[in-house]
Amino acid sequence: MIKGKFIDNLPKVYGIYTGGFIGFIILMAIAEQMGMSAKAIGIAFVAFTVGIYAVIGYLSRTLQVDAYYVAGRQVPTVFNGMATAADWMSGASFVAMAGGIYFKGYGYMALLVGWTGGYILVSTLLAPYLRKFGCYTVPDFVGTRYGGNTARLSAVLVLTVASFTYVTAQINATGTIASVALDIPFEIAVYVGLASILLCSMLGGMRAVTWTQVAQYIVLIIAYLLPVFWISSKMGAGIFPHLMLADEVARIAELEGQFGFVKNSAADLATVPKGLAGITKAHSSVNGTNWGFISLAICMMAGTASLPHVMMRYFTTPSVKSARRSVAWSLLFIFILYSTAPMLATLSKLSLIDPTLSTGIIGKSIAEVQAIDWYQNWNQANLMFVSDFNGNGTVELNEFFMGGKAVVLATPEIAGLPYVISGLVAAGGMAAAMSTADGLVLAIANALSHDLYYKIIDPKAETAKRLIVARVLLVIIGFAGATIAAMGIQGILGSVIWAFDFAMSGLFFPLVLGVWWKRANGPGAVAGMLLGLAAGTWYLIHVRTGGAGFWGITQLTFGIFGSLVSLVSMVVVSLLTAAPDKATQDMVDEVRVPSGKTVLGKQH
Repeated sequence: MIKGKFIDNLPKVYGIYTGGFIGFIILMAIAEQMGMSAKAIGIAFVAFTVGIYAVIGYLSRTLQVDAYYVAGRQVPTVFNGMATAADWMSGASFVAMAGGIYFKGYGYMALLVGWTGGYILVSTLLAPYLRKFGCYTVPDFVGTRYGGNTARLSAVLVLTVASFTYVTAQINATGTIASVALDIPFEIAVYVGLASILLCSMLGGMRAVTWTQVAQYIVLIIAYLLPVFWISSKMGAGIFPHLMLADEVARIAELEGQFGFVKNSAADLATVPKGLAGITKAHSSVNGTNWGFISLAICMMAGTASLPHVMMRYFTTPSVKSARRSVAWSLLFIFILYSTAPMLATLSKLSLIDPTLSTGIIGKSIAEVQAIDWYQNWNQANLMFVSDFNGNGTVELNEFFMGGKAVVLATPEIAGLPYVISGLVAAGGMAAAMSTADGLVLAIANALSHDLYYKIIDPKAETAKRLIVARVLLVIIGFAGATIAAMGIQGILGSVIWAFDFAMSGLFFPLVLGVWWKRANGPGAVAGMLLGLAAGTWYLIHVRTGGAGFWGITQLTFGIFGSLVSLVSMVVVSLLTAAPDKATQDMVDEVRVPSGKTVLGKQH
């Protein structure tokens, strides 16, 4: 029996929840053995987990501003670390990252280095100091630090562009999973995914999202690790593949050399469904050069330290000290999944191309592969394709194509695991995408409702009215994101990388210099945010439309160009205009002291 406050019983509450979820997995495994269909299992996993999140969101409903925006600032460090990890490990991390590594090689390991290393920047440069500032949102910090509504509005603009780009990728991921699990068209499934997302964030804001994200982390980490350990053990590669896959990596290189790389003709590729990639396809934007790797890692690191939904998580901790500890816990929980992604990519590729394994398809007849259940399922979802380009009747290395987001979701079926594991992975992918989408949609809605509506348009608005505005904005932003996602303009991974570049272009230096350079002022910050975002956006459009890039910067690393413009603009304009007043400079000095009370807490 649980007695006392919920906040004091978190280990017991989530221990019971974890046990219940494991029990549900066992129940589904028994049901599969008794003849329950694969489709019914997939629906049960998605419905059960989404239902749990909705219940948490309902129980966390609130009409208190402090609880809605920052969860009452009572979240213990370990649980805030889990919530942050769930917030961070988006559909890109869970669904698409292993696919990127699978198809494009070690160049995409820069994502792991950058996304993890970015938390070092967060821990050392920003999180504790923004927490001490005592604000609700990143634009709140920018508006207070630099003074005036122009700086606040500029931050809202950058936040909206970066977060909206990011949220479309998450809705894309939820739509992909819902379309496969529920057997409905992707264009409809994105709105089903959106409804699931809004169930968690509508009523309780940050408080509901926080406790839902802890539950989602538990689901997604079990769903990611269990198949990897199982497949590795089944292949004889050891139960802990992180330390035992050297021979398997060498085997892939041997097989690729043996089968040879055959370039497909333009006519062949014209028959391949849009968005699918061949096993041997290389990516033109992330090459094998040191600069290609380093520049992508830099953008992901700086983007991590700039994304508003990440910074918001550290406003929920009880103190400045706990904010710093929370970053350390976040890193641990994130590392568990990120270190596993390359293992999953390796095992997935080996399962497909090794002819000595029962799951290998290279060398089998086209008809035999097209008759396999898992191929038919994913082909119907437009995420898998095989064709006899050379007319010899067998599958060659260059004749099998797969969507990057299918690598994680389809691998359990390809490896011959019980379908209950595929259902579990679908639930994990849904949890990852929903947790990040919750945080992103909330970040945008909170910035618009708190920093634009309340701080600028109607400072006298009552609490109930402010929260109604925030909830209406949640729906509008979510619907817009789902509509863009349904258009399929960009893949999951590409959209996420762009979001990091946008955030880096407009926010990285205004945030960092806001803490570490007292001379930085409002006009400089506004110039840095607006010119940085404009420069980064221009560069992206320039390269996407066929223009020549500068210094090896690509469409995936345009944040370097934007942030350099931001830095130069901010420094030059700050030095050419009046310095901040003494009160502001004293406030910055106080913020940099890593202890004590929040500087502005009493204002909220």
